[in-house]
Amino acid sequence: MDLFEKCNNMERVEAAKKEGVYPYFSQLTSGQDTEVYIDGVKTVMIGSNNYLGLTNNSEVIAAAIEGVKNYGTGCSGSRFLNGNLDIHVKLEKELAEFLHKEAVVTFGTGFQSNLAIISAICGRTDYILCDRENHASIYDACRLSYAKMIRYKHSDMQDLEEQLSRLDLTHSGVLIVTDGVFSMSGEICKLPEIVKIAKKFGARIMVDDAHGLGVLGKHGRGTAEHFGLENEVDIYMGTFSKSLASLGGYMASDKKVVDFVRHNSRPFIFSASITPASVESARAALRILNDHPERVQALRDISAYMRTLLKERGVKIMEVDAATPIIPIYTYDDLKTFRACVRLQECGVYVNPVVSPAVPEGYSMIRTSYTATHTKAQMEYAADTIARVLKELDII
Repeated sequence: MDLFEKCNNMERVEAAKKEGVYPYFSQLTSGQDTEVYIDGVKTVMIGSNNYLGLTNNSEVIAAAIEGVKNYGTGCSGSRFLNGNLDIHVKLEKELAEFLHKEAVVTFGTGFQSNLAIISAICGRTDYILCDRENHASIYDACRLSYAKMIRYKHSDMQDLEEQLSRLDLTHSGVLIVTDGVFSMSGEICKLPEIVKIAKKFGARIMVDDAHGLGVLGKHGRGTAEHFGLENEVDIYMGTFSKSLASLGGYMASDKKVVDFVRHNSRPFIFSASITPASVESARAALRILNDHPERVQALRDISAYMRTLLKERGVKIMEVDAATPIIPIYTYDDLKTFRACVRLQECGVYVNPVVSPAVPEGYSMIRTSYTATHTKAQMEYAADTIARVLKELDII
């Protein structure tokens, strides 16, 4: 069999393109903001993860430019060797202080962060308890680690405890890893229950807070702050590509754990370090978050306003914790979901399709997400347009 035979099996993609309902790879011709230009059309963006609205912030842009002026465009090596800039160290120190952890180590992307952390911490004799709806990067990291991965039913604490109770942990370490905010649904993990179970079995806890930083907690420190459990989580993982308006990722933990990862993580040791522009823009965004926690409240307020607007218009949304800015809208059928997304974009509203196999057949949805700098007028236009399009397609 030809290795490339599988590349001919793209009927679903070709069918969507033929029908004119292929919703992916739209080309933006403007910066990421509450409104963008796509194919020359001004479009309300409710499909990004720019939660604090900092991607076009003048301070963040100026910091990125200064980073290039002072350090050039790249680092030409890994942090382990020649690519370790003083601004990398400053970013890690500032982030550790913000998160109330002893130390931080940074990585090139959020995806790489999970690969780097889990593959270094977990070995062949260890167990990883993984929520079924965790991010794909966590699953790939578990495979890379060679540890035994055991999936527990999504947010099912009884199943988590039952899975742990079956294990012989005499000579094995255990890591419970969960998304803080699940990226598709906007649900928040059941961290208080996870902490209780972890203590019972002597397990460590890792929270992927990619969608929690800048979103949850009074100061935007994430899921653990939201629950008042900042001293109970052993490892925070997060990204710079969402609330911090840059690119990269991080791990926050005890100093000894961070140092272990620095010296044993292949994805860290053998990858080039974050570019100066990305480092300085992340630092600037972190300063803004630290100095202006009201942005976190603004994000909650605009998200709550949109939830109200959609419900008033009869739009069926997934009912999850209102503290998150992710609002999934049920569309049920894959093809209707594609049609809705394309039609909405034509009408000046950008959203994201979520179809099978990412969700079970019959549970397709549109994922919408919001930004602290969205206006009420933009939300009203988006809600009106969504309701109209879903009625046109006989979804509501």
